Amino acid sequence: MPLLDGSDPVQLSAAVRMLAQGELLAFPTETVYGLGARADDDRAVAAIFAAKGRPADHPLIVHVTGVEAARAFAASWPAAAQALAARYWPGPLTLIVPRRPGWATAAAGGQDSVGLRCPDHPVALALLREALALGVPGVAGPSANRFGRVSPTRAAHVAEEFGPTLAVLDGGPCREGIESAIVDCTGQTPSLLRPGTLERDELQAFLGSALGLGLGGRRADGPRAPGTLASHYAPRAEVHLAASDALTTAVHAVAAANPGIALGVYSRVVPQPDGRVLHRLMPSDPARVAHELFAVLRDFDAQGVAQVWVETPPRDWAWEGVRDRLERAATR
Repeated sequence: MPLLDGSDPVQLSAAVRMLAQGELLAFPTETVYGLGARADDDRAVAAIFAAKGRPADHPLIVHVTGVEAARAFAASWPAAAQALAARYWPGPLTLIVPRRPGWATAAAGGQDSVGLRCPDHPVALALLREALALGVPGVAGPSANRFGRVSPTRAAHVAEEFGPTLAVLDGGPCREGIESAIVDCTGQTPSLLRPGTLERDELQAFLGSALGLGLGGRRADGPRAPGTLASHYAPRAEVHLAASDALTTAVHAVAAANPGIALGVYSRVVPQPDGRVLHRLMPSDPARVAHELFAVLRDFDAQGVAQVWVETPPRDWAWEGVRDRLERAATR
């Protein structure tokens, strides 16, 4: 199926009808492209899990038009969720709240909580609003890639991943480039279960208190969250992290010990010239790195490198989202 132009009202309406009829649709957000199905149709949602090869107990995020639509999925709406949604929606922030019984059971992976987000992308919002008018209360949408692999930030990435049978609504390159931050609002203290481009320091300053720390994507007594397995966001090539002062030495040692293989390097330090080492310069700004990270990993895969070596990001909070994705990509 050809790409659908998200800026064309006729093609957008065709995409909305597909969702309303229970079909799958890939759609853009400001973070990454999502693989969507109407969240109130468990059979449609099951098709997401099947297409991705994703375990059915690994929850999805439900995309909504705003707070009013989000509250339809919630058994209760905590004060922290209200404050965060009022400040950061539309935006790259997912809120986990108690789930209303009978709503989005499959999308929630059977949990009694549900993750909700209002995306900050004109095509996504137009899609959700038109779908709501047709009786679709929300769209379940994990990243539009095979489970555990690199998330797509362009419509072409989705087409490469799933082939011509999946409809893809093209909204251009994603602005943020990594998935949303996830804050669990079901406990007494909100907890950051997955970092994103919204910095922990900013969220804590807004809330006026420290965010709890997630344990493998959950509080000790809390729900699971998407995108938090130890190994995730991985290209076909092996990913290795190395400090800047050790990266060049490590890359050339690997190249010398493995004649004939190609290596990809994404770093702020430039390794010595070598025909088998493909180098992409890492920006010094974490937002720019987040924007291009997944595209860089996909490009290295397309060029057939065997290993990708990445300069370890700084340990400060501004780099937390990028560092999280890279550490998971490097876990085997």
